Amino acid sequence: MKNETKFSGKTPDKSYLLHLASLIFSAAILLVAGRVLANNAVLRSMFSCQAQGLGGATPIIDIWYQQGTNLSFIQAGETIKKVWLNDPSQVTIDFDGPMCMQFGQDRNVTQGDCKNSAANVIQLRRIQKLKIAGLPNTSNTLLTVITEKQGKTKLYAFRVIYGEGSPEYSTLAIFPDPPSNNQAACVRTAK
Repeated sequence: MKNETKFSGKTPDKSYLLHLASLIFSAAILLVAGRVLANNAVLRSMFSCQAQGLGGATPIIDIWYQQGTNLSFIQAGETIKKVWLNDPSQVTIDFDGPMCMQFGQDRNVTQGDCKNSAANVIQLRRIQKLKIAGLPNTSNTLLTVITEKQGKTKLYAFRVIYGEGSPEYSTLAIFPDPPSNNQAACVRTAK
């Protein structure tokens, strides 16, 4: 004879509890992963027409102390020909290829191959403010970039913002303009 015990009350279904625990755990993982990804975005992008300010807003690029911020024209297929940084007291600038450099008031003093500039990426890095005579104390600066693609020249002007805290992205990629029938894509809201 077997000893069988019968319960008169209802017992919870174990598979129901397992599914509920799994669902709660999955939701918690997704929330944490979403925050991590939002705080560590690698890429921010915009169309060329947005980056040129044709939508009526000056594009913004942020730079931080912890890492550099890349400004990439690779996706647009454009070559950087000339760059101006209005206030170099808080930013270093580097390129991924040869660039023509001109120094001081005498535009005849150059360094590099000005006819064969071939950079596609500008790397900006925030540094501790240097004291440069004649430069006012500012909270941002202007980066002007002249690019070329198949003999056509484009002018970009970015407002450089000095970010605090953790970097929000590492690369601002400029993409070719959308088809001409999609002009709404070139309208950008200010940050």
